[in-house]
Amino acid sequence: MQTSVKPAEGKLGIMIVGNGAVATTFMTGVLMTRRGLTKPIGSMTQYDKIRVGKGTEKKYLHYKDIVPLASLDDIVFGTWDVYPQNAYQAAMYAEVLKEKDINPVKDELEKIKPMKAAFDKNYAKRLDGDNVKDCKTRWEMVEALREDIRNFKKENNCSRIVVIWAASTEIYVPVDEKIHYSLEALEKAMKEDDREHVAPSMCYAYAALTEGAPFVMGAPNTTVDIPAMWELAEKTKMPISGKDFKTGQTLVKSGFAPIIGTRCLGLSGWFSTNILGNRDGLVLDEPANFHTKEVSKLSTLETILKPDVQPDLYGHGNDEDTQYYHKVRINYYPPRNDNKEGWDNIDIFGWMGYPMQVKINFLCRDSILAAPLLLDLCLLSDLAARAGRYGTQRFLSFFLKSPMHDYTKGEEAVNNLYQQYTMLKNAIREMGGYEADEEID
Repeated sequence: MQTSVKPAEGKLGIMIVGNGAVATTFMTGVLMTRRGLTKPIGSMTQYDKIRVGKGTEKKYLHYKDIVPLASLDDIVFGTWDVYPQNAYQAAMYAEVLKEKDINPVKDELEKIKPMKAAFDKNYAKRLDGDNVKDCKTRWEMVEALREDIRNFKKENNCSRIVVIWAASTEIYVPVDEKIHYSLEALEKAMKEDDREHVAPSMCYAYAALTEGAPFVMGAPNTTVDIPAMWELAEKTKMPISGKDFKTGQTLVKSGFAPIIGTRCLGLSGWFSTNILGNRDGLVLDEPANFHTKEVSKLSTLETILKPDVQPDLYGHGNDEDTQYYHKVRINYYPPRNDNKEGWDNIDIFGWMGYPMQVKINFLCRDSILAAPLLLDLCLLSDLAARAGRYGTQRFLSFFLKSPMHDYTKGEEAVNNLYQQYTMLKNAIREMGGYEADEEID
């Protein structure tokens, strides 16, 4: 089949905002995999197969056999972080991986030393690192980050760069039409050092897109999900996606909620709570930071089980009797470190309104689930850029809690995991020169 995707020639620089548990688990896994010392389990780009063709022409192929993906051997890593420890020290400190699974690539990890972060303590009060840029304005942050990207690309002889956020959740920034709805207004706010409306993450995104690098937001921050950034992505012809890695509880929710909806069962309430003890948990222990995460996690269910579409099934539960109860809680519990535990209590009802319950207890490892998502999002964002796809990439919603959608036009996000998977498969098919379809396979 014919495809117009440019080949993945040369080195791919992956620049990660954050050098903590998620980032070091990701980097260590990639380095170990390319030495043949482990397997990239959980990565769709490395394991998933997609059917292409129909009838006698039908075959199932890995992504790399359909589209030209970058090889793991061609990846070069760089990071920014508020703490100066190199990637080996940070991986040991995180205690996600055992020492025996880090030491074989110690030499490579030690060479990954984080650049000074563009940081504002008001956005993450629980962090106290001093490896921070001395920038007087948000615009200076942008310029410093752009210089970092250019220098990294040149020094490591990279053909292409992808920037991905694996740092902490910032405090919630409400979307302001006067600031966030046009690129001109956002740039003006950056130059005027409007610290209330311009988060540091926006500076990273702006710098990346302007330097010709796709940007991926792995936290629920208000960053690329504003019209100003959509405008910038169109202007620079760079791909962006949604936000917040979909790892544990929300992955379960986006997969289980469609069961309730498809089976036409009713929902009275869904209570979700988490305990975790890593740096992410510490930051989320701050109410202003938790609110950012709460908004992201709550949005998943409301777009799958809709009271206005099925009022008999989903129009009961709260005081106004307009929708089921939906509560989300996150609790910082240091003994668990990165081993997050999610509990879901789901109150459903069936024939003649009789109540039933579902309980889900997911004892997961946050960074182990997140690491393959970083790999997939980086490789697929790079693929999209080489395919000439720019602006919002809805096919990447499979990997993210908050898929991008144009809320200015009343558009809703697609959160149903199975619909997202269809979008993912069809995008790969189309970029590979095959026809898109929705045949179940």
